[in-house]
Amino acid sequence: MKKTIVAMTMLLCGSMAFAQTDDPVIMTIAGHPVQRSEFEYSYNKNNSEGVIDKKTVEEYVDLFVNYKLKVQAALDAKLDTMISYQKEFRTYRDQQITPSFVTDEAIEKEARQVYQNTKESIGPRGLIMPAHILILLNQKATDEEQKAAKVRIDSVYQALKQGADFEALAKKVSQDPGSASKGGVLPWIGPNQTLKEFEDAAYALKVGELSQPVLSPAGWHIILMKDRKQLEPYDSLRSDILKFLEARNVRDRLAEQAVDSIAKQRNITRDELLDERSAELQAKDVELDNLVREYHDGLLLYEISNREVWEKAAKDEAGLANYFSKNKKKYKWDQPRYKGMVYHVKEKDDVKAVKNSVKGLEFAQWADKLRKTFNNDSIIRIRVEKGIFKKGDNAFIDKMVFNKKDAKVTPVKDYPIDAVYGKILKKGPEEYEDVKGLVTADYQEELEKGWVATLRRKYQVKVYDEVVKTVNKH
Repeated sequence: MKKTIVAMTMLLCGSMAFAQTDDPVIMTIAGHPVQRSEFEYSYNKNNSEGVIDKKTVEEYVDLFVNYKLKVQAALDAKLDTMISYQKEFRTYRDQQITPSFVTDEAIEKEARQVYQNTKESIGPRGLIMPAHILILLNQKATDEEQKAAKVRIDSVYQALKQGADFEALAKKVSQDPGSASKGGVLPWIGPNQTLKEFEDAAYALKVGELSQPVLSPAGWHIILMKDRKQLEPYDSLRSDILKFLEARNVRDRLAEQAVDSIAKQRNITRDELLDERSAELQAKDVELDNLVREYHDGLLLYEISNREVWEKAAKDEAGLANYFSKNKKKYKWDQPRYKGMVYHVKEKDDVKAVKNSVKGLEFAQWADKLRKTFNNDSIIRIRVEKGIFKKGDNAFIDKMVFNKKDAKVTPVKDYPIDAVYGKILKKGPEEYEDVKGLVTADYQEELEKGWVATLRRKYQVKVYDEVVKTVNKH
């Protein structure tokens, strides 16, 4: 009696605590409390705008309870101790946690270093924006090809000297596909970014100046200097540099380096360090806490569901057959189907040979038998389309089985003889394999219901309706 009174007192005190906190317990599953914030996170994520089958909070409670029951079953089965699970969970979680080891100051330092390295590589020569007209010349070109290219570039140069428009001529005759459509204009380039012969000639030009024909390993160029400049100050390029670093995942690289360095300094493993940081950040950030829990529970849910429902149903041939037998009317077709094949052969004798090879075999064994018998080497003797067909699925079946006179068939090249083998199913599928996808899905649903019912009996569930009414919907 005393124990009962103490237990009731603790329960009442707990209920009062639930009501007083900013994040009260909304339910307990197998004695484990679930905070309202976790339920709100899940509810709002799964009932956002665009969701077709939106649920009310009350409707979602049952779904959420079932979800937590499955997770609890996975925990009891110690699936969270599997190395494969832990590795996958850490991969997801660490994607959220690792970036916290890099400060904005570290990224800023990296950006300034990139700027300084770029400035030093450009040096006093600065940046140039040239335009060019290119006549391609293979380095192994014959004497005749070399002379023809020289004659052509000289004629272009003379035309330019006589006042021809550079942009128009580049679009017309330049053989550089990247710049020709832009009037020959190239992007800003710095020292050591292009062919030496081209670079030396280009840097020797003033703005607006035209070069004589220049030979490089790519061919003949005529260069027009469009503009020159020195590298802009850091502040004006900062946003572009930060985007450059982001595109190259520099933050991730710096974070990985920081994690390795700190772990080494403290003489602990990476995983231990990341576990510490995760606990620290989750305690401060409810959204992150919910996201990490979602990774944790979602992976467990997948693993336990695969064992108890999905994979279990897919492999349970006796169960599938039995389910089909009991629910055969459910899969009745609205029109007959042809269960068989249409095949195309080169030799008349193969028409009968194909039929004889599969006669008496299970339908599922046909494909393997035909492949081994007729197409087991480099010579393909037959072409086959096997399946369960209704009218409209296959023109050959329509014409040869369903006697559809207006069916338009396209002859199979090199296989002039067409034939069919199989049978018409008028009353519906004769075995579960005929509608295996549908039967498997329905059988999985039945297993799921039975499993959930078992979990409901096994684990105690308590939902606090007064807290459910306070859920924030957004």
